[in-house]
Amino acid sequence: MPVLPIARMGNPVLREIAEPIADPTDPAVARLAADMIATMLDAPGVGLAAPQISESRRIIVFRVPADRGEGEEVANTVLVNPEIEPLSHDKVLGWEGCLSIPGLRGLVPRYARIRYRGYGLDGARIDREASGFHARVVQHEVDHLDGVLYLDRMDDLRLLVCTEEMHHLNAALAAAKDAPSRD
Repeated sequence: MPVLPIARMGNPVLREIAEPIADPTDPAVARLAADMIATMLDAPGVGLAAPQISESRRIIVFRVPADRGEGEEVANTVLVNPEIEPLSHDKVLGWEGCLSIPGLRGLVPRYARIRYRGYGLDGARIDREASGFHARVVQHEVDHLDGVLYLDRMDDLRLLVCTEEMHHLNAALAAAKDAPSRD
């Protein structure tokens, strides 16, 4: 399970639509997934899509640590040929970063609740609902399979910051939230 180099923004593979995987049970797919998990954990990250390791294939890996999942913890998960279905039109803003765009974070609108489907490495169908951080991570990773980066989803690039400067924007947003309304 080698740790693989992560493609960075500007690499054309990140803008391609990834190819479906014909057989999720193929041992080569299991090796790819194991390498992806090792790379994700080494980075460290909470998700990784195959295009991020220069493999234009429809497979993602992700995890949700208990401290980031509003009490929900999801172990390392492999999802082959994933699909997403929003369960409402409601979107929420949340901070996102990306292993392919180091040093930046942005406030990105994502569906609050989704259903995702795909296949595990055993070929079994996976069909789950997710909300909160869990839903955000899955949406972020599936976007990579369609050549979409989180920057493309942002409504306001003024909400894009260098990671080490996030505290300034967080303080300004908190102050604006606490300010009296002028209505």
